[in-house]
Amino acid sequence: MAICYMSCEEKPVQNTPENPINIILMIGDGMGLAQISTAFSFGEETPNFEQFKDIGFIKTPSTSHTITDSAAGATAFSTGQKTYKRAIGMSKDSLPIPTIIETLHKKGYQSGLVSLTPITHATPAAFYAHVKDRDLHEDIALDLVKSNIDFFAAGGLKYLKHRTDQKDLYTALIAKNYKLDSIELSKYDINKKNGYLLAHEGLPSKLEGRKAFFQEATQLGLNYLTEKEKPFFLMLEGSYIDWGGHAMDAELLKQEVLDFDKTLGVVLKYIKKHPNTLLVVTADHETGGVSIGKSYLIDEETGEKSEEIDKVSINFNNDQHSGTLIPVFAKGKGAAHFRGIYENNEIYHKILKAIHQK
Repeated sequence: MAICYMSCEEKPVQNTPENPINIILMIGDGMGLAQISTAFSFGEETPNFEQFKDIGFIKTPSTSHTITDSAAGATAFSTGQKTYKRAIGMSKDSLPIPTIIETLHKKGYQSGLVSLTPITHATPAAFYAHVKDRDLHEDIALDLVKSNIDFFAAGGLKYLKHRTDQKDLYTALIAKNYKLDSIELSKYDINKKNGYLLAHEGLPSKLEGRKAFFQEATQLGLNYLTEKEKPFFLMLEGSYIDWGGHAMDAELLKQEVLDFDKTLGVVLKYIKKHPNTLLVVTADHETGGVSIGKSYLIDEETGEKSEEIDKVSINFNNDQHSGTLIPVFAKGKGAAHFRGIYENNEIYHKILKAIHQK
């Protein structure tokens, strides 16, 4: 389903105390600087990343490990506290911590989540759930029903409709005034909360045939949240950049980064028309120890490198997460707060500072 952009005739909305800023947080799971560089090396157009002037770096260790995972990384973003590896919305002492969505709901904000993984996967889950381990998908789904997220689009139908405890959480959400769709990104119902669960588990990767879901779900969410005429927090996750690193699959990584950049273009168009919006783009960690290096011809008989050619290649150091610094790009209201080098949990505090600035 094609989602139309807002009209070019739409007038910009200015930030006032009566009109608080919107927050869009884009997370490229596993996306380090080298991954971003692939958009410059292999894209046919100038990457949307080039539009940013306010840029910083985050340090990503969790409280238990130097090399973080997505659960601890996303929890640092969502709660403002570092925690142990595998924790979802929990402190380092295994106690629930309010997430930024829960905090902003009390201030009248709407909320939205878009992911290519199940909605119960580590990154989206960290913004609404509180469990001790990221693999507790069915427990996370129970928290989704309690969360009152206004808009979500992802996979993960399995954890709502085909559970080991036989509970039907899909029906439970409908009973809470959700309009749900498990077939397509259909038109939202402005008088309800809206959820789209378009895969049993995760959606297909780009190499598996995923079309424009990320762009269309993002635009659909922006249209819905804007039409409701209340400020919002929207988290968008480009999930399979991480999978490209784990698989050491250069083509998968490249295509997923290009898809992320295309979605970034949708968001940048939105904030040009809605300057009372802060966009923050970052990653929970880097995956694969990726570098952009020289490309060589390979001798088919010996398998050895031979002649260097005037192209670059995507190289992997391993198939795991790394501890490299992660770039942060910001645009819009409060973007200057995100310059410098700081810990990943500071993302949360900088967002709240941008919201509260007059």
